[in-house]
Amino acid sequence: MKKLKVLVVDDEPQTRKYITANLRARGYGVLQAGDGRAALKTFDENMVDLVILDIMMPGIDGFEVCQAIRRQADTPVIILSARGQEKDIVRALNFGADDYLTKPFGAEELLARVRAVLRRTTAKGAATQRPPYDVDDLHIDFSLRQVTLAGQPVKLTPTEYGLLAHLAVNAGRVLTHRALLQAVWGPEYGDETEYLWAYIRRLRRKIEQDPSNPRYILTQPGVGYTLIAA
Repeated sequence: MKKLKVLVVDDEPQTRKYITANLRARGYGVLQAGDGRAALKTFDENMVDLVILDIMMPGIDGFEVCQAIRRQADTPVIILSARGQEKDIVRALNFGADDYLTKPFGAEELLARVRAVLRRTTAKGAATQRPPYDVDDLHIDFSLRQVTLAGQPVKLTPTEYGLLAHLAVNAGRVLTHRALLQAVWGPEYGDETEYLWAYIRRLRRKIEQDPSNPRYILTQPGVGYTLIAA
């Protein structure tokens, strides 16, 4: 079985050592970088399955590194930060992060987030056996995990695809925030509504002609979201 490889990026040697030791103890391969420039070089030169990335670093910060990674790959990214304010979390998610972990954190919390992110990245799910979703210009082929809009491919990260696919499988039904978080992010989640706000916004920018007046993904205020049915 292939050993999954994680790139750990943090300018604090003790933090890198702590994360690396826990990941290696669970069988992960680990690469390390102490700043943003080294992180991008290491990422470019290696096949990486996951990036764990600190925000506050000298030179190129974590937001810029995340944005650069997202421009070239859909490799999942977990952001680390000592700041747990909602605006920082949303900013990280808007830059393309898949998850956000506030320092200090325990080993089990870190490993649970790693497992959850990697599970989303590799999951195929029962939806692969379903007929395609086809409404107006939006087409979702579950067997190929492909989304097209007016015949043009839509590039989605694994988490973006997972959210859209789950909405499509349940098209016409209102899905609560908690149900969506637990179905897409995993059973460890449930209260991180800012994740949904950020990812729904990202999806709308990619599939809606007018994201401020959505046609496909509709908000049910105070409850959740629904994708229109065929």
